[in-house]
Amino acid sequence: MSFKQQCVELSDGRLMPLLGYGTFQNPEIPASKILESTKIAIDIGFRHIDSAYVYKNEKEVGEAIRSKITGGVVKREDIFLTTKLWSTFHRPELVRVGLERSLKSFQLDYVDLYLIHYPISIKPSEEIYTKDENGKILFETVDLCAIWEAMEKCKDAGLAKSIGVSNFNRRQLEMILNKPGLKHRPVCNQVECHPYLNQSKLMDFCKSQDIVLVAYAALGSQRPTNWVDKNAPFLLNDPVLGGMAKKHNRSPAQIALRYQVQRGVVALAQTYEQKEMKENIQVFEFQLPSEDMEVLDGLNRNFRYFPVNIAAEHPNYPYSDDY
Repeated sequence: MSFKQQCVELSDGRLMPLLGYGTFQNPEIPASKILESTKIAIDIGFRHIDSAYVYKNEKEVGEAIRSKITGGVVKREDIFLTTKLWSTFHRPELVRVGLERSLKSFQLDYVDLYLIHYPISIKPSEEIYTKDENGKILFETVDLCAIWEAMEKCKDAGLAKSIGVSNFNRRQLEMILNKPGLKHRPVCNQVECHPYLNQSKLMDFCKSQDIVLVAYAALGSQRPTNWVDKNAPFLLNDPVLGGMAKKHNRSPAQIALRYQVQRGVVALAQTYEQKEMKENIQVFEFQLPSEDMEVLDGLNRNFRYFPVNIAAEHPNYPYSDDY
């Protein structure tokens, strides 16, 4: 299968690989682990790498990419690199500052995709969260359209080839799409999406607007973190997924990923295990029949592993709406 067949075309004409290697990590995992696993992912064939300022590993991700360029494994244009504007950089004058800081960490001239990580704004700080003396996070309200205009300038400057959003609901997307003088449309919306949260309504809306849906946590959450409830269900242990995996002689992870790419959703998968990386990239080697896709649709329970409850009172909290 050609590279082009494994990609989706964005509204700005650029190609985005349908399967990406996610680099979100638990705080207890050293960043050096991401350096090595990203190198392995590129060797195995991943060309879409998803990072973010808040992950605190852009330096290592950039080092992995540059080492594979230097080694002749890939050229820069072969890699589709995403990173994200963190919430402490939402004031319009800080948007480019945030991107330039990420580029300095990557030691690269541009990213392929720059996303507004959350519609929720936090008071500017050198820390990930700005807190008062009582430990309460200091949120702000910043106009999403003003942030978007600053994102457009980053694209015009060539620092980001494409721009989009993450964790936006329909109403927030429409605010940008209906903005007077809109110059560049968001090419994608990266959201939590898996069989327990299939985002079918948001997916249909995005498709109607030529916005690609990108799924993070496409395999659920494989381990508890400070973001995820320790009692959350383990998606890959779901008996329906397990039965379908046995039927097709595949792994539950392959079924969950195939479900997404077959819907036209870009899927991000994160693992440190080489065997699992090789399995994940094999999702293009088989198809699920329509009846299996319907069964997987039926697993939806609108369950979020990452509800970000700490920001539930913020006016731009995205999960209060139906979708």
